[in-house]
Amino acid sequence: MENLVFLSLLFVVLLSPFSYANDILGFSSHPKFPKLQAEKMIRELNLFPKDAEPVNAVGHESPKSLVETRLRFPGIDYSDASVSVEDLGHHAGYYKIKHSSAARMFYLFFESRDSRKDPLVIWLTGGPGCSSELAVFYENGPFTIAKNLSLLWNEFGWDKVSNLLYVDQPIGTGFSYSSDKHDIRHNEEGVSNDLYDFLQAFFQEHPQFADNDFYITGESYAGHYIPAFAARVHRGNKAKEGIHIKLKGFAIGNGLTDPQIQYKAYTDYALDMGIIEKTDYDRINKVLPVCEMAIRLCGTDGTISCMASYFVCNTIFSSIMAIAGDTNYYDIRKKCEGSLCYDFSNMERFLNQKSVRDALGVGDIDFVSCSPTVYQAMLMDWMRNLEVGIPALLEDEVKLLVYAGEYDLICNWLGNSRWVHAMEWSGQKDFQASPEIPFEVRDSHAGLVKSYGPLTFLKVHDAGHMVPMDQPEASLEMLKRWMEGKLVEGKDESEEPEKLVAQM
Repeated sequence: MENLVFLSLLFVVLLSPFSYANDILGFSSHPKFPKLQAEKMIRELNLFPKDAEPVNAVGHESPKSLVETRLRFPGIDYSDASVSVEDLGHHAGYYKIKHSSAARMFYLFFESRDSRKDPLVIWLTGGPGCSSELAVFYENGPFTIAKNLSLLWNEFGWDKVSNLLYVDQPIGTGFSYSSDKHDIRHNEEGVSNDLYDFLQAFFQEHPQFADNDFYITGESYAGHYIPAFAARVHRGNKAKEGIHIKLKGFAIGNGLTDPQIQYKAYTDYALDMGIIEKTDYDRINKVLPVCEMAIRLCGTDGTISCMASYFVCNTIFSSIMAIAGDTNYYDIRKKCEGSLCYDFSNMERFLNQKSVRDALGVGDIDFVSCSPTVYQAMLMDWMRNLEVGIPALLEDEVKLLVYAGEYDLICNWLGNSRWVHAMEWSGQKDFQASPEIPFEVRDSHAGLVKSYGPLTFLKVHDAGHMVPMDQPEASLEMLKRWMEGKLVEGKDESEEPEKLVAQM
């Protein structure tokens, strides 16, 4: 009966003039809407892959499960590093995915500029289907790319406080590839199993890091990847599978984790920030009941309702953007230049240089910055609620940090704050009753933080979707203090927190 009601409501939405539904859903003029939507998103980053194979497929094989090379990028003065060139451990490599037909996962590993005993931090970029090299060169990696394609040392790279690992995933993203289309993943089970297999191989190759504390981080669609991966590692540890991984925590930056709560926050955030008017708010919100029902059905039957929920719920966002015009939905303080919001094309130009490809050991593999194939393959996964697996991790004292730049619309802080507060776990009421405390960095008010036990929420000031790019110093300090259990200055978060009245 619920399915019948939902289909009836969907039919009404599609036939109505409301919120440009037919244009947005594209049923009449664009039968391949998901692919077009993916390509639109990627063009807006100026990263559309030219003539890329569907799975970034190539034909060469290696008998080893993991092939790694010592990395020295051309065009950078290594004497500027805080450690000697001999001690600087930069690596690039491929891992043959154990439970796949022919998949190879590419990664970059940068040992800490301070100490190899620092925690091991893995970073996952979202999309879905966008390469983690975006973060390496524009957010929190050791380098930034200058206009002349030379590399400069990043004063606030996360490798200053951690051993930093970036992975191109899911398969078909970045330099990761397969010669078999069956290796493309469609859900978090496949994604998290691949990442777990990768991590096991990594620790076999680098056993000296197996005893280091381990943290999972990332942003955007990684709000799906990260909880699933953390749960997979935790499950593997409990089952004594392979090498024990010292999982201490996971951090989600401006992520999509609980769509039902977060999509409902779009109009509230847009109204609060003056993007839409109250009449727009009332009109757009008429689609919310259909969106919410579709998401509920996706969580139970997991088939056509998951695709329908993607189409219907995104009319909410698209209707807001039809009013916002050329506003940059990753940072509403800015305007998109023409059809672009950010231009990361220097990264592609840099990585397509023969000297760079030789240094990475990738041969003639096509680099796919953001893959429409991966994006489209994950559509059934989009509206799934990944919050459901988090409480069990919190109960076992695995720490969670959810942080969000205040000027991001697409994965805004309001929606993230709401799902964190709504999450049911033993410390929920105490977390809700905890106060907001200023997050200070060098006497500057960098954000507001709320914490209880293993759970922390941080609203970052003067930042959009990519916090490490907009606030590099604050993001480095955030990571350092959080891993030390001292994100709230002067308070040891490992101690039982006081129960105070909520200010949020």
